[in-house]
Amino acid sequence: MESLTIAELFVMLVEPSSTQARIICERLEEAGTVNPSWKKDGKSALAAMPEEQPDLIISAMYLPDMTGIDLVRAMRDTPELTEMPFMLISSETDEHYLEPIRQAGAIALLPKPFATGDLKRALYATLDYITPNTELLEDLNPAAIKTLVVDDSLMARNHISRVLNNIGIESITQVENGKEAIEALQADYFDLLVTDYNMPEMDGQELVRYVRDNSTQGSIPIIMVTSETDESRLSAVRQAGVSAICDKPFETRSVLSLLQQILRDV
Repeated sequence: MESLTIAELFVMLVEPSSTQARIICERLEEAGTVNPSWKKDGKSALAAMPEEQPDLIISAMYLPDMTGIDLVRAMRDTPELTEMPFMLISSETDEHYLEPIRQAGAIALLPKPFATGDLKRALYATLDYITPNTELLEDLNPAAIKTLVVDDSLMARNHISRVLNNIGIESITQVENGKEAIEALQADYFDLLVTDYNMPEMDGQELVRYVRDNSTQGSIPIIMVTSETDESRLSAVRQAGVSAICDKPFETRSVLSLLQQILRDV
């Protein structure tokens, strides 16, 4: 696929407030994107997506008929919409509401108010997701990189897998917790492990420590994908032997950079 530019992105904005919609559209124009499609509620947006085929959905958290969480979950449950990039723009700060958006694989979560530069970076993240620069990994033969993805959220596993697929990694096994990951590592050989931090049964830190200390694949590169911000916990994860820590949202450009670094060091 040929690379898109910001000017070529077709954006659908889902925002009930005409004032907020006008402000966001002005910021989009300042960032280089023009003529977005505007919907005032989730139902009309979902109905229009298959026909309009936007490159990016930008939504508020609270809509007249549903929340942004409901909207992105409906998209992920609809085959023709499941890979459509989603961005949230909201003044909501409660992690109880934001974490499900991250788990669903949002391109970005922008607070209100936001700067044009923040929006532009999110638009570039969308471009990276749609048309990633796979040339960066050509010498690593990404199609041959057997990858194990570990996350208790099916939506998160699917999003991580989509990002990896987009950059050329084809062989992906998904499991939902650390115990299942250990079983998979005992049954097969993998070149890369991508894991969440917060999981039932066995969390990401325990999994990393087990792999490094007790696994026959103790040197496997491990990327941890997490929205965790507690530095003491992240420090413990680093000490356990993780190769790299990647924030949620799981951005294509960050993943490419991390893979270049850690796979070349193997």
